[in-house]
Amino acid sequence: MDNLSDTLEKLKLTGSDCTSDKLDGCLDCLLQALGQNNVESSEKILQNGILQVFASLLNSQSSRTAKIAHIIAEIAKNEQMRIPCVDAGLIPPLVQLLNCKDQEILLQTGRALGNICYDSHSLQAQLINMGVIPTLVKLLGVHSQNTHLTEMCLVAFGNLAELESSKEQFASTNVADELVKLFKKQSEHEKKEMIFEVLAPLAENDAIKLQLVEAGLVECLLDIVHLTVNSEKDDDVAELKTASDLMVLLLLGDESMQKLFEGGKGSVFQRVLSWLPSHNHQLQLAGALAIANFARNDGNCIHMVDNGIVQKLIDLLDRHVEEGNVTVQHAALSALRNLAIPVVNKAKMLSAGVAEEVLKFLKSEMPPVQFKLLGTLRMLIDAQAEAAEQLGKNTKLVERLVEWCEAKDHAGVMGESNRLLSALIRHSKSKDVIRTIVESGGIKHLVTMATSEHVIMQNEALVALGLIAALELQTAECELESAKLVQVLHRLLSDERSAPEIKYNSMVLICAVMGSEPLHKEVQSLAFLDVVSKLRSHENKTVAQQASLTEQKLTVQS
Repeated sequence: MDNLSDTLEKLKLTGSDCTSDKLDGCLDCLLQALGQNNVESSEKILQNGILQVFASLLNSQSSRTAKIAHIIAEIAKNEQMRIPCVDAGLIPPLVQLLNCKDQEILLQTGRALGNICYDSHSLQAQLINMGVIPTLVKLLGVHSQNTHLTEMCLVAFGNLAELESSKEQFASTNVADELVKLFKKQSEHEKKEMIFEVLAPLAENDAIKLQLVEAGLVECLLDIVHLTVNSEKDDDVAELKTASDLMVLLLLGDESMQKLFEGGKGSVFQRVLSWLPSHNHQLQLAGALAIANFARNDGNCIHMVDNGIVQKLIDLLDRHVEEGNVTVQHAALSALRNLAIPVVNKAKMLSAGVAEEVLKFLKSEMPPVQFKLLGTLRMLIDAQAEAAEQLGKNTKLVERLVEWCEAKDHAGVMGESNRLLSALIRHSKSKDVIRTIVESGGIKHLVTMATSEHVIMQNEALVALGLIAALELQTAECELESAKLVQVLHRLLSDERSAPEIKYNSMVLICAVMGSEPLHKEVQSLAFLDVVSKLRSHENKTVAQQASLTEQKLTVQS
């Protein structure tokens, strides 16, 4: 280490003179010392003020620049030295060096910046603001034959792409073209994996999704799927998963998805369809997720249902009923749910047997599958009275819904169960359905749903309860009483924050339940007249009119 101390002294003396022959020897000595004991050597370099010497040396490029950048890269491997490197002003001259032509300087500069800014979002953001992204993209294009430089650029992209602020800058470059060009040249798994690690975060941006599609990435991904689908090698299995996942990610952008759908005639869409009957679970999953993504607008949904997609999804689900793959079940149900949104598709899907297929998964104990199953049934029965009645009389289904209405650990499942319970009544308007729900203990959940924080759910509950009171009041009165419906309605009407439609439907319900003696007594015991008379001057005319009608009814029947 005495040798190092002498070297540092010499550097302080000759540092500003970058032509000095002594400088070369000093730099070699530093590299050697850092190789032997990085931490101790780095600390000595810091204590002797050599980082500032490096900053001034970097400002004037010379034959030693690469070596200086190399030393900085080695020093910055040491976590404690990163902030001192920043404080010494090393970042601006290093960023400037990214514009030079010398490949060794570029490589060592990239390493130095990468090590200094490693794991620091604030320093990486600083680099982005200094414009390194367009510079690095240009370097990748110019030096694509240099493996080390290419890898340096990819590592930098991977780090910078994690930051949201980088996406816009990447989108304004031709990074998509460069990465796809580079990807096409690769045969080694590790190299492809490196590029994948950059593509995945970049493809989260919609503009870049479209650029990647236009640059031909999808064709590359389809080729990988084709080559690896029947292989059992670990590398191939990993590559198949990454390629198919990335494919699905590209379809999350509206423009990129529509471009690949091509009116349902696109070769990419056709290839994805062929994944559904595959024996490979990963491909089945990616295929179902891709269909769910294509099914994000009515036009695509209608086209797909008219062209037989439903049967393909039913066949896929059928293979996963007993001991099935949960992710495939979830994905296929997601696709069916989306396809069931357009009004014209509902009857077609019901007659194709979708409801019966979905009911096979009622025994599932997996919340994600339960959630999608419920959503699919709710979409299917919207304005489909016959189907709503058929399902609403299915005791097994209704009992399962009542059970899931208590799934407090899974708010999504709980919410969807309540909504489906309400939908069965609202769309069937059937006394049999109401009786089934009363017998299964579902009434208390609809009353609780009326107090939800979501107005849409409150409203759905109140409309369903209104139908119960109009069609089967005597059957339900005990349950309505024990669920404290009248007190809930009083609270909703008294609460100034209640939406106009909630106030309106609560008053309609009050009028309806007065046909039951015990509920009528409860209405009389609470000061409903006071609350309702105040609503006669409500700014919403429909609410004000209903308040007048309700007040009359309350007065007459008091």
